[in-house]
Amino acid sequence: MRRLGIEVGTVSLVITLFLTGCGNSQSNPNAGTPPPLRVEHADSDTFEVEHPEQFTLTAAVEHSSTSQLKATATINPDISKSVPVISLATGRVIETKARLGDVVKKGQVLLRVESADLAGAFSDYRKAVADEQLARTQLDRSKELFGRGAISLNDLQVAQDAEFKANVDVENTTEHIHVLGGDPNNPSAIVDIRAPISGIITDQEVTNAAGVAGLSAPNPFTISDLSTVWVLCDVYENDLPTVRVGDTAEVRLNAYPDRTFTGRVGNIGPILDPNIRTAKVRVEVPNPGLMRVGMFATVTFHGQKQEKVAAVPATAILHLHDRDWVYVPVGGRQFRRVEVRTGDMLPGNMQAILGGITSGQQVVVYALDFQNTVEQ
Repeated sequence: MRRLGIEVGTVSLVITLFLTGCGNSQSNPNAGTPPPLRVEHADSDTFEVEHPEQFTLTAAVEHSSTSQLKATATINPDISKSVPVISLATGRVIETKARLGDVVKKGQVLLRVESADLAGAFSDYRKAVADEQLARTQLDRSKELFGRGAISLNDLQVAQDAEFKANVDVENTTEHIHVLGGDPNNPSAIVDIRAPISGIITDQEVTNAAGVAGLSAPNPFTISDLSTVWVLCDVYENDLPTVRVGDTAEVRLNAYPDRTFTGRVGNIGPILDPNIRTAKVRVEVPNPGLMRVGMFATVTFHGQKQEKVAAVPATAILHLHDRDWVYVPVGGRQFRRVEVRTGDMLPGNMQAILGGITSGQQVVVYALDFQNTVEQ
């Protein structure tokens, strides 16, 4: 009986182990498959992967090129070609014939202003004309009387002086009308404000029914000739020796990264910003029509001396958050994301690296694939 009890217990134990194994197999259908790729973050720019051998590495090669300096910039109008539209006549806007961003021609009517100043100027002009006619008639009569000996020379000279002053008044009131924008031959309280140059309206300060306060108020419009624009960038104090007035520079717009524009360095600011230690550098660039005021751009200045830089496959560079990065192995299963300064594209789908890594340093060939992996 004791032996039978031992055998029954053994059988029960075997059955229990068998059922337990079956239950585990049913609850975990992936049992026996390899574990998924595991990524551990040592810090924000260091990553540890389970299988580093799946990422292809390559060494950065050495490339000879002239020294380069890149700076961010913005597109600005040429100040010498930006002309304010002013109105010396105060009054109320009754009609606007142009708006912000419109292309206008020189002499084109931009707005019409109903002005009490112009009405008063026409009133003074008509009075001056009437006084001049009276003075001329009196002078003619005085000459006739003087010829007959009926008046003295002094009376004749008084008449001549009155007629001269009347002519001066007519000239002054006529010029006043012209300054206010009116025409003496077409008396009206409405003055037409015309474009002084051809260009694009880059600023508008008035609308219909708005008041125009003359020179004491903001200008109704500003017109800019954008056939040539200023590309303004900040260059750090230590990089200023790379930039010289008269040198050419390459400009790339963020909106059109595949287009390259060539400009000329027109000015290097004589005063540094005391906070960030930079100087304003002005690059003058002919505008083919794509450059708009306020656009962001990147300016590349080329130095005279040759320098050695690194070059990596273009696929090894990851553009993230408006900056460029590469992944480099740092030992074991760890990789570090390193920010780099990129240069020109080179033959063979290679790209120059101006800073961040050196030639001979290994990088991941396909940075985007690595980034997608670590984000999973």
